[in-house]
Amino acid sequence: MTIGFTAGFFTFIFCHFKVGNTMEELFNYIKKFGVLTHAEELLIAEGLQEITIEKGDSFIEAGKLSRKIAFVKEGVFRSLYYNKQGDDFTRYFIYEGRFIGDFHGFADQLASHEYIEAITDGVLLAIDLEHFKKLEEKIAVWPVLFARLHAFVAHNKLKVASIMLNLDAKERYIHFLNHYPGLANRVPQSMLASYLGITPSSLSRIRRNII
Repeated sequence: MTIGFTAGFFTFIFCHFKVGNTMEELFNYIKKFGVLTHAEELLIAEGLQEITIEKGDSFIEAGKLSRKIAFVKEGVFRSLYYNKQGDDFTRYFIYEGRFIGDFHGFADQLASHEYIEAITDGVLLAIDLEHFKKLEEKIAVWPVLFARLHAFVAHNKLKVASIMLNLDAKERYIHFLNHYPGLANRVPQSMLASYLGITPSSLSRIRRNII
């Protein structure tokens, strides 16, 4: 059965969860897009799996099937691509309190077109395809909820990309500080410079001038 969502990116060790801060944050995020009963929250939670991922490892790899989507409990990740020369370029960053994965590839079981790698050690709360389909069958609002979530994330990505195109290097850095609060000191300078479309030396000059 194909899960009905449009193309886009959302982009485990089993354990049982008690509803703590991270779980509350997860459900508060999801419920922005639809109403869930307590029983439905428990159904979602019982199939969540916690995985740890080490710095430098990939959660998603281009050319491979995406088997999971996840909510970031701890850590910073980036979406990236490679040019023909093998140079990598950062598309965007993902950190705590956000979903991670290639959602289109996950939903339709298609090979991913992007890489997502851990910039730091990370912990994810993940949903595999089997549990996702179970939720689709058991929770009436689930397909609509995730379609709304996907549309929200896709819109924000397009909005940020559009804004960045019209800014100079210094303005792009200031926008990054506002859009990714607290992330500047957690991301390697080379990756941040790649995201901004400038060289690391140019980023250093911008940082000195702002300070």
